[in-house]
Amino acid sequence: MNLSSTIKSIQDIMRKDDGVDGDAQRLGQLTWMLFLKVFDQREEEWEDDNPKYASPLPDDMRWRNWAAYVADEAGKKAPQTPASEIIGFVNNRLFPTLKELDANASPQHKVIRSVFEDGNNYMKSGTQLLAVIEKLEEAINFHDFKTRASLGDVYEQLLNDLRGAGNAGEFYTPRAITQFMADRVNPSLARRETVMDPACGTGGFLTAAIDHFRNQVSTKSSAADKAAIETLIRGIEKKQLPHLLCTTNMLLHGIDVPSQIEHKNTLGIGWNDWSTHDKVDCVITNPPFGGYEDDGVGSDYPADLRTRETADMFMALIVKKLLKENGRAAVVLPDGFLFGDGIKATLKKLLLRDCKLHTIVRLPKGVFAPYTTIKTNLLFFTKGATVDDGSEHFHTDTIWYYEHPYPPGYKSYSKTKPIRFEEFKPEQDWWGSEANDFADRVENEFAWKVDFKTRREQAEAAAQPHWDRAEQLGNQASTLENRVRDLRDSIKGVSNAKQRQPVEDEIDTLRTQADSLRLQARDAQAAGDRLYWPIYNLDLKNPNAPEEETHDPDVLLDKYKTLLGQIEETENRLKSELAAALAHHFTTEEAEQ
Repeated sequence: MNLSSTIKSIQDIMRKDDGVDGDAQRLGQLTWMLFLKVFDQREEEWEDDNPKYASPLPDDMRWRNWAAYVADEAGKKAPQTPASEIIGFVNNRLFPTLKELDANASPQHKVIRSVFEDGNNYMKSGTQLLAVIEKLEEAINFHDFKTRASLGDVYEQLLNDLRGAGNAGEFYTPRAITQFMADRVNPSLARRETVMDPACGTGGFLTAAIDHFRNQVSTKSSAADKAAIETLIRGIEKKQLPHLLCTTNMLLHGIDVPSQIEHKNTLGIGWNDWSTHDKVDCVITNPPFGGYEDDGVGSDYPADLRTRETADMFMALIVKKLLKENGRAAVVLPDGFLFGDGIKATLKKLLLRDCKLHTIVRLPKGVFAPYTTIKTNLLFFTKGATVDDGSEHFHTDTIWYYEHPYPPGYKSYSKTKPIRFEEFKPEQDWWGSEANDFADRVENEFAWKVDFKTRREQAEAAAQPHWDRAEQLGNQASTLENRVRDLRDSIKGVSNAKQRQPVEDEIDTLRTQADSLRLQARDAQAAGDRLYWPIYNLDLKNPNAPEEETHDPDVLLDKYKTLLGQIEETENRLKSELAAALAHHFTTEEAEQ
């Protein structure tokens, strides 16, 4: 029986157990067992390399001493712990012990405790648990190189299965996406560039970065180069199951002590608790989008960046707290981020000002199906150098777009027909180099560029008179409000009504004038904003694509809404011109009379 079939048979066994409910619990159950099995086999290797190696686990908690099947005198393998005792052992001894390991004793202690502190044993049947252990014993042997190599593929299949496990699907990003993003960000092993995923899920981006680093190792590389990879990977994951999956994933990928995979909420870390030491050279991530953090989380973010929407909070962190100067990032974001206004527009201004957003790869629908059919984008940007000349300096001048097409014959992606890394070959060939500001890029059927600098300068020029008028009116209002305060002070203690009345009348007049000026200032500010803020709508369509006839209801509805908007705009323009013409007509008539 091959490894993939073994995993399926294990899940079938778990379905018979009354304690395991649903795919997410089956995967959680399988993964903590897989972790202990994999860890035990890695320990055998470490013991061979270092006779003084000491396990962080108490002897009776090591897989080999309670779970592993052992041969009797006749050579027949049998369980060490009887079915009648094994559930009690796991629930009453194994889990409580591992949850309470001293995290300060060593990085390994910390890893194991973080894996188990929120974990659970769901199985209730000792017989079924032993059946699962037997399958794992038969299937997983790290000393067999073929098994070890295929285990990584089976693990990928496990992660792919998460897509059908309800909300657990958010943990999985297709391997083609993680590989392409790591390839384009291109972290350098020689320069010891650090890579972080602040919402690392099951570790797909980190394993892609590890593979990218390993591809830079050659026969000339030193032992220090190979050892450095482990120190360059950083991940944070909020939820227990994906953290457990990620930690096991790291072990499978040769990260001996994955202590830099932390089990905590990135967004729960105080805004001012991030230090320069926390900054990294590369961020590659698919932050959860569409969700909201609990009340209080992010309450110390700067007022103009304060939000509870998860992806928005991650973007603020990446730009302001996580990236070093000249650091590079690749982030998966939905269309909603591109066209969103309000806080999203403020975030995009921050991104385009503080970073050079050089490329947006627009993905078609279905890349993340069935978890979500929302269209997504890959944003690639580089943190700009700080400019302290008192002016507002934007690092983004030109934004390139690349619309990733479906392969020939595809109308969508699916679980059985996922996106493949080979599909990104045209993007790789077209990409060019940031060193010469992507001078070699050319527009084509799928690629186009937007002169953001010109758009911004034109919008600012059109909006500035309105903003200046708003400021002028605001200053006039302030002058009147100050006069009101002075008048109020002048009649403090004056009880004579006749003496107070003229002053109070003047106060009422001034207050009415100030309120009117404030209203005019708000209108002027809004007029300027209407001209300026639309430049941060980055949901721009491909001007080079041929117009296709479509029957997609969503597309047709969008076109209908656009047409209604155009009709309304035309009607309003006609009304304005008619009103102006009539006003001119009556003014002329009055003058003649």
